[in-house]
Amino acid sequence: MTQTPPEPLELSPAVQLNINLRGLPLSATLEINERSAALQAEGREVFRLGLGQSPFPVPERLRQALADNAHQKDYLPVQGLHKLRASICGYLKRTQDLNFDPEDILVGPGTKELMFLVQMAYYGDLVIPTPSWVSYAPQAHILGRPITWLATEIENGLGVTGGALRELCGDDPARPRLMIINSPGNPTGTAYAPEALDEIAGVARDHRVLVLSDEIYGGVQFDGQHASMARHYRGGTIISDGLSKWAGAGGWRLGFFAFPKSLAWLREAMSSAASETYTSVSAPIQHAACVAFDGGEDIEAYLAGSRTVLAALADYVSTRLTGAGAELNAIRGGFYAFPNFERLRDKLAARGITDSRTLCARMLDDTGVATLPGIAFGRPESELSLRLAFVDFDGGPALEAAASGLALDRDGLRKIAPNVIEAIDRMADWVAGDQA
Repeated sequence: MTQTPPEPLELSPAVQLNINLRGLPLSATLEINERSAALQAEGREVFRLGLGQSPFPVPERLRQALADNAHQKDYLPVQGLHKLRASICGYLKRTQDLNFDPEDILVGPGTKELMFLVQMAYYGDLVIPTPSWVSYAPQAHILGRPITWLATEIENGLGVTGGALRELCGDDPARPRLMIINSPGNPTGTAYAPEALDEIAGVARDHRVLVLSDEIYGGVQFDGQHASMARHYRGGTIISDGLSKWAGAGGWRLGFFAFPKSLAWLREAMSSAASETYTSVSAPIQHAACVAFDGGEDIEAYLAGSRTVLAALADYVSTRLTGAGAELNAIRGGFYAFPNFERLRDKLAARGITDSRTLCARMLDDTGVATLPGIAFGRPESELSLRLAFVDFDGGPALEAAASGLALDRDGLRKIAPNVIEAIDRMADWVAGDQA
């Protein structure tokens, strides 16, 4: 007997796709990277200042350690290899004078995944300054968590202040909140002074705000004096760090969270979620990562060279763009700048540029310089701001040149980072109207 095949099952859009994912675009940083690659494939000249990827090579000893551990094939504990967690504890003691035990550490496939899991495990509002890294808010949106944006001032590095946090908490003092502090910051390059952290910690303690301290750029704070929020608010701070930025190993996908004893329940909840999702981080990567967190003279020399090169580039970016009319906060670490061109609004409006999306699109079309619009970081769409990452150069030769004593003035920077210098010069001339 011939059977009639069943009608195909049709689901409503709300059933087919989690309602919180509908309309959610690709991460802005990944989108601009793919757009830049597509334009280059078409033969266009593109200066890739969109994706914030470290330009420096993974240190040689780490690469050798990875090769030596390529045979490691076993599933490792969900929390991470014990030896690695012990190395991370040593790293936190050495760099921040903070005492942790291996059981306080959770290793994950990059801090991005761990940030998602902590929002899933902790039910509370997400509090972030505007501007903030592009994935904090979308992760909260996916999970259906309320988002509160903290207003910032350029005089304070576009970062959190104790006063702004106190005002926010005053509306509902007992409300559960998770606040992210990022220092040095993406997209601004700001780095919080100990006094600022102490003030923020006092307010967070008064209102029982849980703080996630994103310290992924701590190793490339230019003065080498990165201070963790956990030194000021020990019982309420989770430290987030990894290998992607200060060790040049973004593609290795290894990060960690360090929890105070008082938040063991949250670590356990996240570990349970991890066991049902990614299981554990790649075994060879974990074994090799011990070398990075154990440190050594070669690692310190690598970090010192990275800071020297990035600080010189940050100074050039700030000087050149400020001279063209932009307003920037002081850049103290990392490899980002967040210029605001509101002072040039009338001049840019005469060219049909009245919002950040148009600003970046026209700049890419006219100059080949790829950047990200301020709206991707939580700024108003009408604000003429953008983020640039001054990383379009080969960091290996740059480190060698810096070690050899090359003067990192404009001529020296043009030798080691020609694309960055050319891109910034084009941007400055373009916004000033010299290349309109």
